[in-house]
Amino acid sequence: MRIEYNIYCDESCHLMHNTGKAMVLGAIWCQKSKRHETFKRIREIKTKHGLKQEFEIKWNKVSPAKTDFYLDLVNYFFDDDDLHFRALVIPDKTILDHLAFNQDHDAFYYKMYFDLLKVILSPDCSYNIYIDIKDTRSQNKVDELCNVLRNSHYDYHDQIIKKIQQVHSHEVELLQITDLLTGAIGYLHRGLQGNTAKVKLIEKIKERSGYTLMKSTLYKENKMNVFIWKPRTLTNE
Repeated sequence: MRIEYNIYCDESCHLMHNTGKAMVLGAIWCQKSKRHETFKRIREIKTKHGLKQEFEIKWNKVSPAKTDFYLDLVNYFFDDDDLHFRALVIPDKTILDHLAFNQDHDAFYYKMYFDLLKVILSPDCSYNIYIDIKDTRSQNKVDELCNVLRNSHYDYHDQIIKKIQQVHSHEVELLQITDLLTGAIGYLHRGLQGNTAKVKLIEKIKERSGYTLMKSTLYKENKMNVFIWKPRTLTNE
């Protein structure tokens, strides 16, 4: 009997020409059977801070007025043993030479998603992968990503990757937490300091994880897993 997991994925500054050099892909995962319990707990934290249950948690919304709320969310993530996070950081996407590797930015995007997820995926389990809807072209990207992941895992009967589905983040609390943690990693790697509340959240994540978040963690780190991607260079060999 396969254990079934849900993985919730988000991105920060993933487009080639948007602002910010650092590109980050992030994913939270937990057993599917635990998802309603986590959704309920997040809604309780919203209620505790006087927010409606429909309030959407987003890194871009972090402000000094809601610092305690977001700190409670970070602490909840670290206190719940069922929740796990992995981030893949491309420190400077402006130096990427896609032509040299016979690819475009979309192909690179799929490769990075594969690198993000390959540590999470186990051939003995099954996974439902949920990705935040980005734009009108995103369904094509999702279909391609699904094909790439299944082929790379010889998953020809869809037993490992059951589905990859686009969802609206305001409807899925764990996708919102992914946005929060992914945004924090991106903010740190862009060297930003202007928002005091965001800086406090990053310091709390560092404290609770025990990592600087600027270097790769151990490959099998299971709670706050960070991988700093480095471009390989072409040689004449």
